[in-house]
Amino acid sequence: MTINFPNVLTWGRIFLIPLVVGVFYLPLTAFEQNLIATVAFIVAAITDWLDGWLARRLNQASAFGAFLDPVADKLMVAAALVMLVQLGRAEAWLAFVIIGREITISALREWMAKIGAAKSVAVSFVGKLKTAVQMTAIPLLLWHMPILNLDTQALGEWFLWAAALLTLWSMAYYLIKASREISAVNR
Repeated sequence: MTINFPNVLTWGRIFLIPLVVGVFYLPLTAFEQNLIATVAFIVAAITDWLDGWLARRLNQASAFGAFLDPVADKLMVAAALVMLVQLGRAEAWLAFVIIGREITISALREWMAKIGAAKSVAVSFVGKLKTAVQMTAIPLLLWHMPILNLDTQALGEWFLWAAALLTLWSMAYYLIKASREISAVNR
């Protein structure tokens, strides 16, 4: 395991997950719970971008970091979505679509790597867009309180719907690309 600053940031993102979830079990006001969870999630989302940027910028990319980064992202999003469902702030089926896609594409990427076609399912623009929309929806839903007469719950729900649609689109994109590679291998 390579220990460098980008990997430390990734581990930090993983260690923020219990805070995002656990704060809702503490005897705090709703405002305090929402604030702590939202800030922790936003910090984690920023490190999602920052660790990759730093790894490339500092020439500290590693195989372990390439493995850990998407795991941290998926754990963070899944934990937040499950918490939002429990709080009644997100629909369970939307969370299932998003989490199910993450599991499916992770398994697909592993399989494609085994047949030497990992590049065919590399992160695409639609995948990055899906992540950006998710990372916007979740803090809005965690905050759950109006900001200057802006209904963050309604806006968060809208972004979560958009994330679910982008999730399905990106999953279809990756499955189609993979099917071409699989067909070529099976000829």
